Amino acid sequence: MTSTDSAGLTLLPNEKTFEYKGGRVVYEILGEEGEFIALTPGGRFSKDIPGLRPLAEALAEGGYRVLLWDRPNCGKSDVQFYGKSESHMRAETLHALITGLDIGPCVIAGGSGGARDSMLTTMLYPEIVRKLVVWNIVGGVYGSFVLGGHYVVPSILAAKGLGVEGLLHVPEWKERIAENPDNEARFRALDVDEFLKLMRRWLNAFVPKPGQTIPGVEDEMFDNIVVPTLIIRGGENDWDHPKRTSLEVSCLIKGSTLIDPPWPEDAWERAGERFAASGGKKFCLFDTWVQAAPAILKFLDD
Repeated sequence: MTSTDSAGLTLLPNEKTFEYKGGRVVYEILGEEGEFIALTPGGRFSKDIPGLRPLAEALAEGGYRVLLWDRPNCGKSDVQFYGKSESHMRAETLHALITGLDIGPCVIAGGSGGARDSMLTTMLYPEIVRKLVVWNIVGGVYGSFVLGGHYVVPSILAAKGLGVEGLLHVPEWKERIAENPDNEARFRALDVDEFLKLMRRWLNAFVPKPGQTIPGVEDEMFDNIVVPTLIIRGGENDWDHPKRTSLEVSCLIKGSTLIDPPWPEDAWERAGERFAASGGKKFCLFDTWVQAAPAILKFLDD
């Protein structure tokens, strides 16, 4: 059974919307009782990306309630474009969601891009965070450049070439419109010049700079993270989430706990190979995340 809100967005029975800055954020809560964990995946993937829900369910079975949410520009949520970087926009939105639902202070947890979003939320809004858990932290020249090239450059090229009509043909934005038809009107309402100005700013966040261990975030911001923090380090040869970046972050977050990955050292590379072999049809990059549940629960329960 599904429901449609007044603006035409189709929701499942367990899904609700929260409005912030004129945009709707789709979310759901797993678990009946216990402390809340705000769980965030990577990339621009939705809360329904394969691999995320098994982890959420395992955490809920461990006695917690889990907030799953589609960040702006992800899944069924409305597209939005503002902020110093896309992660800054997500952090601001998560703060509004947690305070609006009155579920904080809570645990903030996330992997890959969700790790960056979670760390930045903790830096900017420490009052809503009780503990922090992060893994698959993106960093380094390769990892940062890949993200900028994948998530920002296509929109710049499309908007420069064909304006709003170009954006409507970017595969990622076509997916957002398919999941939430109201997004087409939101794109058509954009001022292309202002959009391009913002995209250049978002792209700049992914240009590696001295004093920025993670993209778009000054190292001095790590001083704001004073809550107990668990870091699951990157794999030995993972170019996207380097082991070195995890070690540097563990040094920057005073008193943090760093553990080896509970999945094989080459889990990310092998998942990428399977994804490529399927022609991009079988997503498996986050399938191993559920293996982190025991370590996360142990850290949270201590």
